[in-house]
Amino acid sequence: MDNVINSIFSVSFMFSVLRLTTPILLATLSSVISERAGIGNITMEGTMLISAFVGVVVSAYTGSAWIGFIAAVIIGGATGYLMSYIIFKLKVNDILAGIAINLLGSGGTVFVLYALTGVRGISTALSSKIMPVINIPIIKDIPIIGEVISGQNIITYMAFIAAFVIWYLLFKSRLGLRIRAVGENPDAAKSVGISVYKTKSIALIIAGVLSGMGGAYMSMGYVSWFAKNITAGRGWIGIAAAAMGGQHPIWGMLSAVLFGIADSVANALSTINLPSQLVLMIPYIVTLIAMCVYAYYQKRKKVRIHG
Repeated sequence: MDNVINSIFSVSFMFSVLRLTTPILLATLSSVISERAGIGNITMEGTMLISAFVGVVVSAYTGSAWIGFIAAVIIGGATGYLMSYIIFKLKVNDILAGIAINLLGSGGTVFVLYALTGVRGISTALSSKIMPVINIPIIKDIPIIGEVISGQNIITYMAFIAAFVIWYLLFKSRLGLRIRAVGENPDAAKSVGISVYKTKSIALIIAGVLSGMGGAYMSMGYVSWFAKNITAGRGWIGIAAAAMGGQHPIWGMLSAVLFGIADSVANALSTINLPSQLVLMIPYIVTLIAMCVYAYYQKRKKVRIHG
């Protein structure tokens, strides 16, 4: 047990927190921008799976990690557009559309993987590439801080930068104002000439791009292969983190870090003689507890306002 405690308060633990936060953070930002546009988007899990798979396949056939990454991001954006088409053109309920895309991501990737390699579970038959690790000049030489921040995968830096980009987009740009307007009152937005369909579609495409980055990280940064359900619920955890953060990109980022810590603790506990099933449950237990606490304080807040 002492070894576990020592590992939790180590530099390597803090380094792993950033690694494990990355896909959760990107799913969180995806949920934030969708909710701000007034869309119940639950496709993060499916989009991440599809993008993770596409990134691996394209990087393997082209020999380029960057081309694979770009393909993963493009397919993520395309999935977001598909979601908007299903919802707004075909008039399908957004939750049902989300379930369909999640099932497509879960089952479709396994089917295509088997068609390409003859293997259902993992893509080790493909020589896929991984995105580069970045050693930041000057910062890498700072004790402790350099060991934690420097040497991360480039997508990790993209994810944390994206939190501030999405904040600027939502609260400082004209597009962000329109996204929030159609999310809060689409009829009022329409009355002043804002295209509700176009604005919500753009929001879903941006959300898909963010999820696509998260999926690419899982198969081209965190590991170097694709496996069935490789995301392991991180898309759902991202939705919870966004809710905890009040659908705000910066608070959502901090919530995502909390879940990244829980994931890292689970990894540390896996080194001692505990049932693996219990260890694997830790991030999801933390998610459940955090959502209960969040709901409790939201209820108290409403009582104070209306009471």
